[in-house]
Amino acid sequence: MIATSRSVSTRKKFKLANLSRRIWYILRRWPIIPGVVITTLVLTGIFAPLLAPQDQFKQNLRARNAPPVWNTQWYDDNPRVELRYILGADHVGRDILSRIIYGARISLIVATISLITGLLMGVTLGLSAGYFGGHIEELIMRLTDVWYAIPFLLLALVANIIFGPSFGLVLALLALSTWPAFVRNIRAETLSLKTLDYVALARVSGASNVRIIFKHLLPGVFNTVVVIATLRVGQLILAEASLSFLGVGIPSPTPAWGVMIAEGRADLRAAWWPTVFPGVAIFLVVMSLNFTGDWLRDRLDPRLRQL
Repeated sequence: MIATSRSVSTRKKFKLANLSRRIWYILRRWPIIPGVVITTLVLTGIFAPLLAPQDQFKQNLRARNAPPVWNTQWYDDNPRVELRYILGADHVGRDILSRIIYGARISLIVATISLITGLLMGVTLGLSAGYFGGHIEELIMRLTDVWYAIPFLLLALVANIIFGPSFGLVLALLALSTWPAFVRNIRAETLSLKTLDYVALARVSGASNVRIIFKHLLPGVFNTVVVIATLRVGQLILAEASLSFLGVGIPSPTPAWGVMIAEGRADLRAAWWPTVFPGVAIFLVVMSLNFTGDWLRDRLDPRLRQL
């Protein structure tokens, strides 16, 4: 009987070890947790009016800096506050959860529009520089070097002084900060691809330069474009939050995550929730996008692919 119980216990431990190894293998091979976070961001941004429990701008001065709902003692001591805020309220009584949900829509819109604009500019310039070479390549690459030399924060401050803070200004600044990341990598890939036989055959058959670039070279650099774009999305969201925090981004009372952190920092000692919860949202989204970008790079590059 003792030997039988020991063998049963050994088999259970063996099965548990196999299950743990399988789960660890799946988590390493597929970005499940980052995928869940990114999917949540997208769905939250799309269906924000349906998911938000309250209006993003609704104020309730009686609920100023109301704590999260699990702090029942505060709500018992303040019976005139009828609503219980899941993640608390900010300095003017606005629901933090609702503003975080609407802030996801802001981040999604900013990242998407800025990324698409910068991607189109960067890929076009990178393909042109790599394919044509000569003076065109020199001009594009020196323009890229000059742009990298300009302090982005200083440019944002000057633009804010001249034009004033606005949503359109943030989109323009982030789009202008995105295109150089594509130019250098796409140019390097194009320099290698244009020497291959199928490009020479296309040129001999009479294909135009535009057709060769977009029909034959662009598919060859597609994997690189996808990886760079995925990594840049997280950087764009972080840059937008940084600009909004410094007051040169999206103006208040729009519920951008950076704006929420900036508004809550004055009362950080007395009420940490208006600052911490938007910060946690930024951290989770940016880390998930970075992990997804690394996974795509490993999967799309045969030299880095893991078994």
